[in-house]
Amino acid sequence: MNSIPSNRQLWNRISGSYQQKHDAQIGAAPRLWGMYSIPDAQLHALGDVTGKRVLELGCGAGQWSRALAAEGATVVGLDLSEAQLGAAAGATGAARYSLVQGAAEHLPFADGSFDLVFCDFGGLSWAPPHLAVPQAARILRRGGRLVFNVASPWFEACYDEAASRVTTTLQQDYFGLNTIAEGDGATSYQLTYGDWVRVLRGAGLVIDDLIEPRPDLGTPNGYNETDPADWAHRWPAELLWVTHKP
Repeated sequence: MNSIPSNRQLWNRISGSYQQKHDAQIGAAPRLWGMYSIPDAQLHALGDVTGKRVLELGCGAGQWSRALAAEGATVVGLDLSEAQLGAAAGATGAARYSLVQGAAEHLPFADGSFDLVFCDFGGLSWAPPHLAVPQAARILRRGGRLVFNVASPWFEACYDEAASRVTTTLQQDYFGLNTIAEGDGATSYQLTYGDWVRVLRGAGLVIDDLIEPRPDLGTPNGYNETDPADWAHRWPAELLWVTHKP
């Protein structure tokens, strides 16, 4: 299944409204992960990036890329969408990093090009993981790290499409989630815990940690309605994988 054209079209169409709604949250401070903006200082996922060559898979308007470039990393932001790249190029501080248009499942970089490949609900949510993860592993140097945050399969399995919210009731099967229709032919992707492990290990990566970010009580979800409001404090909403290439 080639979801690249439809996903590109979707993000070109919604980029402006998405950034208008979420830019302040994503860029509120450096290194904020996921739907609940949990600081990396609390989760300890990325580590020191000073002097490292870093690729962000699905950089959007470049909020993460700008932050890591300001810390002394040499950053490349990759995105499928021209509109998203335009937002990144027009942002203050854009001169600090490079921008490349491309798809996570067909990375236009040489083997061993990067010390760190990462994304926060980026390329590994919008590209087939069995294609994108081996590509990320290929362009990592030995000892390089792949760190990425995606929705938990339980969050997806409890999403009630009719109510447009996450509930405490299973709405779809856990097994076989795989592809999620996003409208207009666009597709996002999800795996079970076991399938993520198999894809990562199959690409030759070592799993160092699986962080399940847990927001404090009262922390709002900036992207989805949940019922109850403290859903992610009680069950895992996100999976933050920390891996390296031996």
